[in-house]
Amino acid sequence: MDLGDFRKNGHKFVDWMADYMENIESQPVKAPTKPGEILAQLPHHAPTAPESMDDIFQDFQDIIMPGMTHWQHPGFMAYFPANASPPSILAEMLTSAVAAQCMSWQTSPAATELEERVMDWLRDMIGLPDDFHGVIQDSASTSMFVAFLTARERLNDFTTNHTGLSAAGLHTCYASAEVHSSTDKGIRMAGLGSDNLRKIPVDDNFSLIPQELDKAIQADLDAGHKPTCVIATLGSTSLSSIDPLKAIGDICKKYGIWLHVDAAWAGSALVLPEYRWMIKGIEQADSFVFNPHKWLLTQFDCSAFFIRDKAALIRTFEILPEYLKTREGDQVNNYRDWGPQLGRRFRSLKLWFVIRSYGITGLQDHIRRHIDMTHALAKQVDREADFELLAPNPLALFCFRYHPEGVADDQLDALNERIFETINDTGEIYLTQTRINGNYAIRLVSGGPLTQQKHLDKAWQIIKDISRATK
Repeated sequence: MDLGDFRKNGHKFVDWMADYMENIESQPVKAPTKPGEILAQLPHHAPTAPESMDDIFQDFQDIIMPGMTHWQHPGFMAYFPANASPPSILAEMLTSAVAAQCMSWQTSPAATELEERVMDWLRDMIGLPDDFHGVIQDSASTSMFVAFLTARERLNDFTTNHTGLSAAGLHTCYASAEVHSSTDKGIRMAGLGSDNLRKIPVDDNFSLIPQELDKAIQADLDAGHKPTCVIATLGSTSLSSIDPLKAIGDICKKYGIWLHVDAAWAGSALVLPEYRWMIKGIEQADSFVFNPHKWLLTQFDCSAFFIRDKAALIRTFEILPEYLKTREGDQVNNYRDWGPQLGRRFRSLKLWFVIRSYGITGLQDHIRRHIDMTHALAKQVDREADFELLAPNPLALFCFRYHPEGVADDQLDALNERIFETINDTGEIYLTQTRINGNYAIRLVSGGPLTQQKHLDKAWQIIKDISRATK
């Protein structure tokens, strides 16, 4: 493709993107395809001869788009939002065009220094202490893995990276019973074993009980184990529960244990001063993560990982062969040494575009609007005699089930599962499910930039109509 064709197709694609965003509500939010349906339309072998961009783009529209679930649809109320916004999309286009590999300062000085400054902005915007240092990872799962590895190495005086874990003893880690599955995955990848993750009981608010954490740590110490890391969750995936950070931090300080705070979704709400209560006690944390790509209008992937002891992080990951040495040395940040990946994308550009385009007040308005709308809808659900909320809803997420009079308790799970699947099959809204105290629950989360009050009103009408018509 020559630059003339590139320019022509680029303009065409930008027009298509603008049309897509403008008309996204006309699409079914959840892809209505069956397994294998897209695959059957794709040739078994790659083309031998070049194909025209017109043909490729037509197939994109005819084959690929019908099989896409539309995460930016205003009826997307499943999982957590994966925000995109026009400034973020434009920045991603520029990132793709520049195509920099930002592993070190020398390979792209502007990318490194922009990341440093933007992460300082973000730290200050959400109220973290000044001694936290930030780096952009691809996801909170990677950030969790990074925290486990750094905690492991610091506990073992940075020897296990070289000797392995065979002589290091049994490492134990701790988290709420509501913790995200990335914790189990991260502890496996760190070689600590998910059997050694102690899931601590929760209270009536589904928050970790500090006294139970203390007991579990003491029991492991008495057994000769090595308590290594505690995960405090702010905004659990199932139901947005908030762990008591200060009490957990006091326990970690008492035993000298690494404290990692997982605020992947809820951390964006910290741009609101009225939600800073969630991080009371943050001064005792060792690391903290939240994902601007969930709720802060920034394209996936962009996970903001903050750490207090950056020297421990770098010592955990740094490997310096001759071909990676540069004369700047310790004068600069080489973010390749701040996580698992050597190669790094220019992720800070889109975050810079978003923060500057919306300003702090614009981002606050976005978060506050979704919290207010969701709280109002949860109150409506709670007022209906045949619906019930199954957990507190401090943020923009709530869990409920349909519980009509005369339906036996042992039939409620099956009834709500039928309701849930029927709702999603409409293509109008998309929800996800969970279990709370063993009961089948339907989750609704609001966070998309296009989602307005009328979309939540529509969702609630669909939920009521389908629930009351389902037997």
